[in-house]
Amino acid sequence: MRRIRWIAELHISLLPAAAVLLCTSCHGEAGVSQTENTPSLAGQPDLFLQWQLVFFRSGSRKNEVMQPIAEQLSNEDIRNLGAYFASLPPAAVTKPKESSQAEANAKIVAERSCASCHTDTFAGTKGTARIAGQREDYLVKALHDYKSGARSGSGVAAMASVAYSLSDDEISALAHYLAQL
Repeated sequence: MRRIRWIAELHISLLPAAAVLLCTSCHGEAGVSQTENTPSLAGQPDLFLQWQLVFFRSGSRKNEVMQPIAEQLSNEDIRNLGAYFASLPPAAVTKPKESSQAEANAKIVAERSCASCHTDTFAGTKGTARIAGQREDYLVKALHDYKSGARSGSGVAAMASVAYSLSDDEISALAHYLAQL
């Protein structure tokens, strides 16, 4: 744990204080968001965070708040921000009680093969997001954005393909289940 804290402190020392303050003003102190429809960044894979910032900077991922911020970041800033937020522990969540609804939601996650990209623990890897413990409202928003085509994802755009056939009830169930992991 001390090593992780040291890594986080090293990367934060390499960043302009304004960049970290700007990020945490929406994404939360220590990268755990308390802002509606805004993702937590703590514990996200480093490479995933870097790619998202590059996508915002290039305009290939649209967001009226993030684009102008990312446009000001250098490649070094992006590398340091990715490493910093990746080194922070993800949000602590309360495990849900066993129920038939939790089992039904887990079945939807399994049917959609979420673990094939996001890993068995849904912690993400490399360029794939951590979805375990993410804000429920943000997961709903992201899935709706993929479904509508407002967001395509990266690479082969697997998320758009997966989300397209999801019903609103399935989106809510997936988000609820994943947010509690």
